[in-house]
Amino acid sequence: MTFFNRAACFTDIHFGNKNNSKQHNRDCADFVDWFIEQSEDCETCIFLGDWHHHRSSVNVSTLNHSVENVGKLSRAFKQVYMIMGNHDLYYREKRDLNSLPYAGLFDNVTLVEDMLVQDDIALVPWLVGDEWKNLQKTKCRYMFGHFELPFFKMNAMVEMPDHGQLNAEHLQGPEYVFSGHFHKRQVKGPVHYIGNALPHNYADAWDDERGMMILEHGGEPQYINWWNCPKYRTVKLSQLLDEKDTLIKPKMYLRVTLDLPISYEEASFIKETFIKEYECREITLIPSTKDDEINSEIDIAQFESVDEIVAKEIEAIDSDNFDRKKLLDIYRDLGRDD
Repeated sequence: MTFFNRAACFTDIHFGNKNNSKQHNRDCADFVDWFIEQSEDCETCIFLGDWHHHRSSVNVSTLNHSVENVGKLSRAFKQVYMIMGNHDLYYREKRDLNSLPYAGLFDNVTLVEDMLVQDDIALVPWLVGDEWKNLQKTKCRYMFGHFELPFFKMNAMVEMPDHGQLNAEHLQGPEYVFSGHFHKRQVKGPVHYIGNALPHNYADAWDDERGMMILEHGGEPQYINWWNCPKYRTVKLSQLLDEKDTLIKPKMYLRVTLDLPISYEEASFIKETFIKEYECREITLIPSTKDDEINSEIDIAQFESVDEIVAKEIEAIDSDNFDRKKLLDIYRDLGRDD
């Protein structure tokens, strides 16, 4: 008997994101309902990490959404596997404590806190320490995990640099490697970042390929997009006015660059009217000079160079009182929500 016949997979839903926003948690619950509807012929669910967003605490309202939706998955599938992502762990560098201990109380829900290899399947939680060195020795056909691989996109613009640890070359044994962690769906060789459940912010603007994957054992992965997900758009005011009927959708967030002269009263009217008429959630109007500061290629390069400068300064610290590697990990963790 194989580990699964037909598995439905999703990742990086991040309950509690946006300061425990009720709207975000409701979006997550709506996604789970949709996911279950699409998974009618699947007996197995595999979640690839980052069920919660905040590592150190879980808000009471978020906890209620969290328990309710694990329960939905438990009732919908014969077997549910929940892989621990970095956001599910209290300590980034070890897996002693996680924010999902209650999930193991469901008889058919398995928390993957350590690597699980069965038949031709490997389920791999967030790797800590030097565990990555042993990963290439794992023999399997399908590997599911929460990996941080260099040269893949963390979002639409920023590529993960190489820190000399785990990389895609260590994962050439399996036929397929499916991963959470980076939210943008992308494929290189056997490695598939399956894309997170739903867009979260303007780093996801114009990228709606989010949702789920279905894998039949022995078959090819099938991706299904949640087209009713919240969407993010960055547009110019002239484009918004010309294409409002086709561009604006319900549950949409819009960052609008003011490329036309407009008064405060006109701006307020546009925001109020469009939000009400098209049921979008947010319209933020930005002067064109400010938008250049946010989105220009020059500023992206400056941001990356700042990271390099900080890394060099940390590495240059000469003191027995500081762990340079731990300081680097803390700094990189502060700057990344994936």
